[in-house]
Amino acid sequence: MKHIVSMRWLLARLYEPDLVIVDCRFKLGAPEAGRSAYEAGHLPRAVYLDLERDLSGPLGEHGGRHPLPEPSVLAQRLSAAGIGASSRVVAYDDQGGAMAARLWWLLRYLGHEQAYVLEQGYTAWTEAGFPITTEQPVVVPAAFAARVQPDMLVRAEEVRDRLGRSGTTLIDSRERPRYLGEVEPIDPVAGHIPGARNDFWGEAKHPDGTWKSPEEQRARFAGLSETDELIVYCGSGVTATPNVLTLSEAGFTNVKLYAGSWSDWISYSDNPIATGEK
Repeated sequence: MKHIVSMRWLLARLYEPDLVIVDCRFKLGAPEAGRSAYEAGHLPRAVYLDLERDLSGPLGEHGGRHPLPEPSVLAQRLSAAGIGASSRVVAYDDQGGAMAARLWWLLRYLGHEQAYVLEQGYTAWTEAGFPITTEQPVVVPAAFAARVQPDMLVRAEEVRDRLGRSGTTLIDSRERPRYLGEVEPIDPVAGHIPGARNDFWGEAKHPDGTWKSPEEQRARFAGLSETDELIVYCGSGVTATPNVLTLSEAGFTNVKLYAGSWSDWISYSDNPIATGEK
């Protein structure tokens, strides 16, 4: 796989100097839980980056529940975490890879290609008997220069312009009941962006938490055209990133993230909303 590394691969390279391991554990609705879990035990040498404090920007009228951080601000935080131009970064979480994939996407958005997600997560690592520690690593700040890749991102107005357009496919990454508008536990409005298809991000993995193969991912996304522009969204731009990752694993190249996602879309009162199978 291009973007996913196994636990044994990481175990064999734990102490290589150019490797930076990032703990991205975060629990929605309990914002201190991730940091507390990190302090209770983490992979050796791992630093911690918080979804809301480090990997998101400040909330505003628009931008969704987890707005993208400003590139310059994110670059400073990555530098402070010891991530430099030549670093190989491996991110992990305990949320099925969603938080780790958010960091993977952000790194690539800033032009850093050597970014990877750990197969499975912290619980699987501990169950395998691999080492953990409570020691805080000594971090030497590194030089990280952001080289923003604007073609990886679309915003609400660009999504509006593409509604119904041939050659563009919208992919809603949320669970099907939320896509259908039957339930909405987080955002104030239920439904989906008109014309979007539903590919739940959790189906990218096997029941044991391992990622499906590129061939299996391709089967998940049956019906998509390799020549289409694929715009991926979720509730707030976090759980869409595993779908971006697995689309890349499956060989699709024109994949973009609507980072504000559903929570941004509904912040504009004139944006159309669909429910059911529409």
